Amino acid sequence: MKIHFEHHTQKVLPFSRFLLRLGKYFVFSSVLIAFSLVLGMAGYHFAGRLNLLDSFHMACMILTGMGPVVELTSPGAKIFSSLYALYSGIAFLSITAVFLSPIIHRILHILHVESENRAR
Repeated sequence: MKIHFEHHTQKVLPFSRFLLRLGKYFVFSSVLIAFSLVLGMAGYHFAGRLNLLDSFHMACMILTGMGPVVELTSPGAKIFSSLYALYSGIAFLSITAVFLSPIIHRILHILHVESENRAR
């Protein structure tokens, strides 16, 4: 994915092109979330011996920071759960930042353009 935002000296991106950019970032973020969920589901299914629905539920809860819903008893499952929780803490915040970056950039770009116009 090519990451390129317009420079502050350039015009604000037209809204239709901004929506296209936002869609690309949404797709990229969705792929990262899906990867994270599949990783968690596989770990909980094989290490924790949970069925697929419970693995999905547990992975979703850990990925979003809500906490575990099933008590894991085996050492391997506890180690996986700990590592997945550490990964999830970083991944969810990073994925959120990736998705919000075009929105934040647009807001800051508009504010910069407005402040430049006032200075003239």
